[in-house]
Amino acid sequence: MRWHPDFLDGYESTDLALPDVRPAAGEPADVEMVATLVRRTPAERHRRAVLYVHGWNDYFFQTHLADHLTDIGFDFYAIDLRRYGRSLRRGHLRGFITDLDDYGLELVAAADAIAENHDQLVLMGHSTGGLITSLWAGKNSGRIDGLILNAPWLDLQGLAMVRTLGSPVIEALGSSLPTSVLRLPESGFTARALHSSLGGEWDYDLDLKTSSAPIRVGWLRAILLGHQRVAAGLHIEPPILVLASSASELARRWHEGLRTVDTVLDVDKITRRATQLGRCVTIVRVDEALHDVILSAPNVRKIAMDEISRWIDGYVQHPQ
Repeated sequence: MRWHPDFLDGYESTDLALPDVRPAAGEPADVEMVATLVRRTPAERHRRAVLYVHGWNDYFFQTHLADHLTDIGFDFYAIDLRRYGRSLRRGHLRGFITDLDDYGLELVAAADAIAENHDQLVLMGHSTGGLITSLWAGKNSGRIDGLILNAPWLDLQGLAMVRTLGSPVIEALGSSLPTSVLRLPESGFTARALHSSLGGEWDYDLDLKTSSAPIRVGWLRAILLGHQRVAAGLHIEPPILVLASSASELARRWHEGLRTVDTVLDVDKITRRATQLGRCVTIVRVDEALHDVILSAPNVRKIAMDEISRWIDGYVQHPQ
């Protein structure tokens, strides 16, 4: 495995080849499909590691999270899934997938690479990444020692596209016309709450994390099927930490109060659904947190980081 300097200072990355993944309709057949594994340097300092999985229309840039986890004794890795961020190639359909279990290819490859030099692995996922990691952990509990979920997307909470079309229509279209785009308005609230050019704190790449990524019906069907599996119970064996804001506001118009709530998910429904994940679930509601809890204001995210540390101390044993 060859590591190269990443565009984030103090990080390096490597491509995980996915030669068996067939292109979706409309994608070029001659463009490679990869996922990208990123790690903080210097690497291999600890016997414990964290693997972070981003959310929808996202990529890894949360270096302060990596700093904190390194400080408490973990090597830090993150993965940009196929068709996202560092892994998005010419002609690819951004974020497209028809079965969330397909991400098992890159998650297994990443876990195998990390296991070569580490005795423990804690998996962490945000939003859609929280759904993906939960489903994978349900089938691969023996591969991880803990699961941290940052505002995981575990319930559909009545999105406008579902209210308009209905689940049966999405099921039918998702099977027959999976790459069809659902034309929906984009509020831009996430970027306005986060990006430094719009009054937020963070200077992430607006091409890799855009405000206008298309929603394709096959992807939405995959999400719906994932939610159904969570509702039925995943029976994840390792301990689970769920972080979420204390409040949601699914507003139509911007106001400054949206900088202190989750504007993406209904956190009450998410935290109720989280009890279906496994037998040992710790739920922490963080006052004034954004959807991505660790991108909240400094005093708010410090609370979240402290909760992560406390949970690890209580539930994730040191390797023997």
